[in-house]
Amino acid sequence: MPVGIKPYKEWPRGKRKEDLIAELAEEYASMPGYTVGFSQPMIDGVMDKISGAHSELVVKVFGNDFKETRRIAEEVLETLRGVRGAVDLDIDQEPPLPQLQIHMNRDAIARYGLNVADVNNLIEIAIGGKAISEIYQGDRVYDITCKYKEDARDTPEKIAGLMLTSSAGFSIPLSQVADIQLSTGESTITREMNKRHLTVKLNLRDRDLSSFLNEAKVAIEKNVQYDHHLYKIEWGGQFENQNRAYSRLTMIVPLALVIMFFLLYCTFGKFRQAGLVLMVVPLALFGGMLALNVRGMTLNVSSAVGFIALFGMAVQNGVIMISHINGLRSEGMQLFQAVTNGAKHRLRPILMTATTSMLGLLPASLATGIGSDVQRPLATVIVYGLFFSTIITLYVLPAMYYMIESKMEKINLKKTTE
Repeated sequence: MPVGIKPYKEWPRGKRKEDLIAELAEEYASMPGYTVGFSQPMIDGVMDKISGAHSELVVKVFGNDFKETRRIAEEVLETLRGVRGAVDLDIDQEPPLPQLQIHMNRDAIARYGLNVADVNNLIEIAIGGKAISEIYQGDRVYDITCKYKEDARDTPEKIAGLMLTSSAGFSIPLSQVADIQLSTGESTITREMNKRHLTVKLNLRDRDLSSFLNEAKVAIEKNVQYDHHLYKIEWGGQFENQNRAYSRLTMIVPLALVIMFFLLYCTFGKFRQAGLVLMVVPLALFGGMLALNVRGMTLNVSSAVGFIALFGMAVQNGVIMISHINGLRSEGMQLFQAVTNGAKHRLRPILMTATTSMLGLLPASLATGIGSDVQRPLATVIVYGLFFSTIITLYVLPAMYYMIESKMEKINLKKTTE
């Protein structure tokens, strides 16, 4: 059921999408008979292609026995209800529904001189309808379908009384050659990789994906009892993309840091100064993580990309500071004076660079409009992480430079004296 919402600028001041979802969820919870999951059209289609259900996460229960598979799925559902962060829980496939089953008695059919096809034709024509001719209207063709009236087939007893004609011309009721009964059965049978499965779908709110998955897997393994040889439980959904992205980032980030260190060494010609500039990186990381925690966001692919950009900006400011101090020392200025003058001279350029970047991304870090869910973590990491790293670059980096270089001067002086 798609529901259009008003533009964000028309919403009451301070109200967010999360607030609207919470209000609607509370209202719908008081209406029995159905379950509701919240999504949006674009991501809903993406999630359906990724996990096979319209939700961020799914738990797939594979097995051949329908009753046992549904029992396991229901226990998984109840277990996940107790895990913090899980919302919009439901089994994706419909529950068993009433069915009219007609089981043919082949011995009776042969005894009356009938064929199985004769019984099938009666059932098809009487209940489902069968095309007996066609009608043409212009360039369009329509089937003319024939079936019994509703009042002649609306109960199992009436269906049992439908008449067949034997080869000898006798009328035989359907009940004489088939067992007709009401029962329940699966209305939907889903498969993946040619294996039957049921899908427990859920969304995640107010919690990061990794910690939720760890807790949920432990809870399911502890509380859900099943034969591990005949049945299998697998997770799917958004975290699959996240895992793929993180696996690439675990290679890209160290590689980027190694390249940075190599370039810094080529710039300064000293390992200690290259390492000193890279010291800003973990401090910038701390600032970005602190900002995410304060704003209630989680580490995701968007924020991880923001950290890579943040590292580059932080290292750039460090290079600007250290290069100028080295330049002053090469001109014959004493260490302490070079450090103090260098810090003063580069205060304005570094502040201008950092301030421009922070002010440019500040609206994105506070945005709530369409697409803001992706850009907000990235911008938050850069804005607040850069603010923290700039303070480190302006005040801590020159002090650390002085401490390291003064110690090296003493070591060199001692070696010269000896």
